[in-house]
Amino acid sequence: MSLPIEELTPRQIVAELDRYIVGQDAAKRAVAVALRNRYRRQQLSPADRDDILPKNILMIGPTGVGKTEIARRLAQLARAPFIKVEATKFTEVGYVGRDVESMIRDLAASAVRLVERERMDAARPRAEERAREVLLDLVLSELPRPKTRSKQKGGAETEKNPLKRQAQEVFGAIEDYEQQDFFDPFDDDDEWLEPQTETSQKRRRKIAKEIEQGKHDDLEIEIYVEETSNPFVQVFTPQGLEEMGLDMPNLGGPFSAKSGTRRMKVRDAKAFLIDQEARKLIDAHSLHREAVLRTEQTGIIFLDELDKVAGKSGGSGPDVSREGVQRDLLPIIEGSTVASKFGPIRTDHILFIAAGAFHIAKPSDLIPELQGRLPIRVELATLSEDDFRRILNEPQNAMVKQYQMLLDVDGVDVEFTSEALDEIARLASEVNSKTENIGARRLHTLLERLLEDLLFEAPEVEKRTHVFDAERVRDRLAGLVDDTDLSRYIL
Repeated sequence: MSLPIEELTPRQIVAELDRYIVGQDAAKRAVAVALRNRYRRQQLSPADRDDILPKNILMIGPTGVGKTEIARRLAQLARAPFIKVEATKFTEVGYVGRDVESMIRDLAASAVRLVERERMDAARPRAEERAREVLLDLVLSELPRPKTRSKQKGGAETEKNPLKRQAQEVFGAIEDYEQQDFFDPFDDDDEWLEPQTETSQKRRRKIAKEIEQGKHDDLEIEIYVEETSNPFVQVFTPQGLEEMGLDMPNLGGPFSAKSGTRRMKVRDAKAFLIDQEARKLIDAHSLHREAVLRTEQTGIIFLDELDKVAGKSGGSGPDVSREGVQRDLLPIIEGSTVASKFGPIRTDHILFIAAGAFHIAKPSDLIPELQGRLPIRVELATLSEDDFRRILNEPQNAMVKQYQMLLDVDGVDVEFTSEALDEIARLASEVNSKTENIGARRLHTLLERLLEDLLFEAPEVEKRTHVFDAERVRDRLAGLVDDTDLSRYIL
């Protein structure tokens, strides 16, 4: 089974990351090598493959400098299962809270969604073909039946053709049968009531063409749906309070699959039926097996805020389990087996990318065993004013581009001069230096404040083009930036 590891060189991986993330070259190189090593390992023989373990990474840097974005984009490049978790959500065994093993179960669930989406995309052509036939049958059942030819109109022809006379007698008997009280129009055995004659086939082709042209989009049809109900309950386990999914559709009662009919218009039913037919083409057991394999071989877990659990326990208070969380993380990162509803999952080859600001605690405050499981250390630099300027406009998902696309929906064109972008970057750097440094997230707060009125009034304003220059930016934001106390609360 081929694994979805992107065959990219480390240089190509860095180039892809550069499209979304400004700076942080050392961190990009580290994760690019880690991803390439994943591919290299998959090319080895199974015996040699098991001996090569992933080199987990510890990113050190303040908030808002790109740690999470690097890990997220890396997972997208590799088409690998990926989750982000905060170390502060976990507690030591014996305390009420999340068990560290739950991150592996969450990663497996992410892999199931990823594989399911891929298989549904692969099955889409077949699903569309099947959905067209189902939709055609449903539309035909809602449309009135065509009237049969009268005896006066076709009497002479019928006399000449005894087969047609026999067919009319049969249809007459069918019409009499339908008028009986015991007739069930939803009986699965009534397919013989509408023989596939040449006339009926012509009618099906005609209606199918009309559906494709959208002539029946407003027609309401009745669709049979089956929705599996998998409730979650909270239970106390030796590891604390856990959410347990009841994946048991055959239990009956409140845990059984809910089925019934739903009426919707043809335009809405098209996508619904394609999705429904695609799911029918997917084998759940093989899907789960592949998802477990993806989890074990290509899964990536981004463990944020590791610095918050660094340091030794004080013996009381909310930090009592910090060192215990580190010790519970050890077997997961080192390699163990975690039980899940999709089957047992080995964690030996899952890549862990840990991160933390470490402005109070230090990496050396982690227990030595955990430090050894994070051998690659990369330090992310604090963003400068020049970095802010580039972040505003250069990346593929640049902040300015995002606001321009949002306002374009209301027909409003927004432009920023080069001097305006320079001023926004300068103000963001100034606010970060005076208050808490939140990195590039400061740009979001400034842009939101700058465009607040326009975003509110965009559907109603008469002026459809707005140009922001440096003077307009200063008029809007300079007062807030200069007032340190006010900027602490607003910016």
